Amino acid sequence: MSDICPFKINVPESEIHELRKRLKDTRWPESATMNGWEQGAPLDYTMDLINYWQADYDWKECESILNELPQFSTFIDGQEIVFIHKKSECKRAKPLILTHGWPGSVIEFIKIIDHLVNPIQNGGSENDAFNLVIPTLPGFGFAKKPSRRGWGVEKVAKAWTTLMKRLGYDSYYAQGGDWGSAITTQIGISEVDFCKGLHLNMPLVHPSESIKTDMTEFELKCMEAIDYYKTSDSGYSKIQSTKPQTIGYGLVDSPVALATWIIDKFWQWTDCKGDLETAVGRQDLFDNISYYWFSRTGASSARFYWESFNKVTTSNEPVLIPSGVSIFPKEIFRASERWCKERYKNLVYYNQLSRGGHFAALERPTEFVNELRKAFGYM
Repeated sequence: MSDICPFKINVPESEIHELRKRLKDTRWPESATMNGWEQGAPLDYTMDLINYWQADYDWKECESILNELPQFSTFIDGQEIVFIHKKSECKRAKPLILTHGWPGSVIEFIKIIDHLVNPIQNGGSENDAFNLVIPTLPGFGFAKKPSRRGWGVEKVAKAWTTLMKRLGYDSYYAQGGDWGSAITTQIGISEVDFCKGLHLNMPLVHPSESIKTDMTEFELKCMEAIDYYKTSDSGYSKIQSTKPQTIGYGLVDSPVALATWIIDKFWQWTDCKGDLETAVGRQDLFDNISYYWFSRTGASSARFYWESFNKVTTSNEPVLIPSGVSIFPKEIFRASERWCKERYKNLVYYNQLSRGGHFAALERPTEFVNELRKAFGYM
């Protein structure tokens, strides 16, 4: 059995100075030929954000918050896995693994950790307590990057069971959005001997032809969102799933390229009504971007798409374990309850919320915590 070792992040000051120099020396393009975001992040707003990153942002504050959490490292099938493991004092706490996606990170979950681990002090009861395990996906964060093929959704799902067993849990629950949703769904398919239930904030479902002939107004809007994604918002995924190394050179070498690649998705996928910072503040935004920059994971995180994207978008294999789904209105892929029931056969909880988007734990932490408490309360 591989050892479990304490882990800390320590970005040298020299790298912080280098980042600021690169930002100061940016060679800017001309403005787009139309106003707004239709051609991507607008020049004036981008320059303002980059000036904040260069002059005002403090990475060490984020690093200190992360290092105050119990972080660990272990090796599974030759791959280093870095994770947060925060245990509750409540004896009946449920073991729960939270999985992020792209362009998110474990930083998405920082605001909800204490509420899930210490529910009594945060408006809940002992039954709402969780022992949290929050791993960083292979190719993301500060762990050693995968050096060989194969680290996609299916392998990560199995690795998460190995991790939970290594931590002493005979069974566990799972939650995820984005790639975390794909991995959590796969856990619900292949890890049924260990996973007792799951929750998703981006269910991966394909409505049947019979449903398509008789759709509700909400379902029609869901279909419109899928069509919009395919025609106007999926360029990043086509590049990352086919040529991750090519785009990776720019993402690892240019902080402005990395920042705008990520900022565009935060603007598109948050419930911001056109004003990004009403959904996610600058500090949170650049904590996440800096996490990618200092870990140099622009290429390796993109490679996750190459490993898994086509398999995930075509799969509709049923999930039989207890499942819960929370639909936030600005999620990329939304689904009605009957869509979800077609794949998640034991759907014990379903809810549509009035606010929030793709990065639900970061955007709407209180609502996200309440959704997890309610969903897992049925399991």
